[in-house]
Amino acid sequence: MRRIAERLDFTRRLGFRLGALLSIAILPIGLISLIQNLHLSREAERSAELALLGRTASAAAGERALLQSALGSAEALGPAVLETMEQPQQCSDLMRNFVQRSATYLAAAFVPVDGVTSCLSGDVERVDVNSALPPGMEQPMTRVFAVRNAPISQQAAVVVMQPLFSGTDFLGYTAVSLSQDLLRSTHLPNAGTEGAHIISFNNQGELLTADSVLGARAVSLLPRGLELATLARQGESSFRALSEGGERRVFTVVPVVPGLVYALGSWTPRTAGFGVFQLSRVGAVILPVALWAVSLAVAYLAVFRLVLRHISVLRGQMRRFAIGARDTAPPVLEDAPTEIADVSQTFHNMARILIRDEEAMEKSVAEKTVLLKEVHHRVKNNLQLIASIINMQSRLVDDQDAKRVLRSVQDRVAALATIYRNLYQAEQLDAVQADALLGDIIGQMGNVAAASGRDLDIRTRIDPLRMVPDQAVPLTLLATEAFTNALKYARPGPHEERALVTVTLTEPKPGIGHLEVTNSVSDMPVASAGTGLGSQLIEAFAMQLEAQVEHDATQGQHRVAVSFDLARGGQPAGQDPRKVVLTSAARAGSRH
Repeated sequence: MRRIAERLDFTRRLGFRLGALLSIAILPIGLISLIQNLHLSREAERSAELALLGRTASAAAGERALLQSALGSAEALGPAVLETMEQPQQCSDLMRNFVQRSATYLAAAFVPVDGVTSCLSGDVERVDVNSALPPGMEQPMTRVFAVRNAPISQQAAVVVMQPLFSGTDFLGYTAVSLSQDLLRSTHLPNAGTEGAHIISFNNQGELLTADSVLGARAVSLLPRGLELATLARQGESSFRALSEGGERRVFTVVPVVPGLVYALGSWTPRTAGFGVFQLSRVGAVILPVALWAVSLAVAYLAVFRLVLRHISVLRGQMRRFAIGARDTAPPVLEDAPTEIADVSQTFHNMARILIRDEEAMEKSVAEKTVLLKEVHHRVKNNLQLIASIINMQSRLVDDQDAKRVLRSVQDRVAALATIYRNLYQAEQLDAVQADALLGDIIGQMGNVAAASGRDLDIRTRIDPLRMVPDQAVPLTLLATEAFTNALKYARPGPHEERALVTVTLTEPKPGIGHLEVTNSVSDMPVASAGTGLGSQLIEAFAMQLEAQVEHDATQGQHRVAVSFDLARGGQPAGQDPRKVVLTSAARAGSRH
């Protein structure tokens, strides 16, 4: 979960949230534009389909006129045929004169129900046309069909037949034939049909004419998997499909003679213009998306220029100021909007005030540090002066006990002087290197002991520990008293030539200090707590450390140990070192 939260941390950025809000704000406009463009694209495509249907109807207009004229002529021949039906020669002359006068038709004839005609425009007297007729001729209806080799004209023709009745009796058909070449010539490229093919077929799905000779070429232009009879039943329509030749084409169907003959337009998509509308449909989607993306980018760049970049600069100024770059106050953002400029001005004023106050505080602290060091230095000088006076007084005293007492007082005063000397020499007044302070005092006292002629083996193990003065002072005084007692009572142990004194200051556990002073003894004395001034001072200083003193004696050794919590911080514990000394001395005097 944490990794997922870290990966999604960018969603909390102002830029991302502004981008998301702008996306939501612009999205409805983009959707409206998309819907409108798709609607316009569909309308344009529908208009193109209607235009294509019109172009197909225009291409088939000539064929429509010829077929409608043929239907009218076949129907007009009916009354004349009824009058001359009993006179075949007169009927044939009628048909020949009709064909010669029209100059449009290949032949004309009356076809009885049995299919053997003797009333025809040809040079023969009698022709059996059953082989050229489609099935179902016994059902009277208007028919239009194609024949490759017409029985009368011996040419490829389209035959138009109208049923002939005498009262309610069905007699046969009056028929006229048109040349397929004549009908096909009306399909020549014009009125925008370049690159297209026009094919006509009847209501039974039979091919009538095509731009090329009827056959494999015409079949390859038809839609794959669709019957022409089905298209005839659908009426006027347009659709896209694969042709029998495997090409993707656009097809249109329009009625030439409603219910009888239909024209099929077979177009390439390029000729039909549908490729443009396919691109238009894609553009209808891409354009709103592109406009939405561009609008979002422009809005984001505007927000970045007006807001985000100024916030980034302001954040950088705050970070540098926070890590200590405080030589001068950060400059005010001048080209930022008013609200951000006000924030920048406020930060500039705040930084300037903080820099001024910090400079004043640093001066004040420096002055107080100098004064405090001067106080420590003067206290050290006064203590050294007192030690010197005691030393002079001890020289004038003949009593050895009095000399010993004065010497003890002199050592304690010298120890205090050493403490204050380390305090005013320290670089930082809020912390003291206890190892250096304790080592200095033990070194001085060891030298004094050696000068008195005593043969002592003094060993120390003092780890570097940093303490606050309120803790370092009582610890040093406690170590001084313990070391003084150790020097006083140290005797060579069994099988040893020299008396051994050890002082250790360690940190056995983090945050726990441990002081231990031991001395060798010749026998096993019993330690008595609370007897003597040294023991009382040790107890008093241990109370200042909020610790308990451990006294124990084993064969050949006496040990004084104390464990305490280390205070390493730079803030004083709340008491002046001089008060610690005076309080300790007062407690020691009360116990003495």
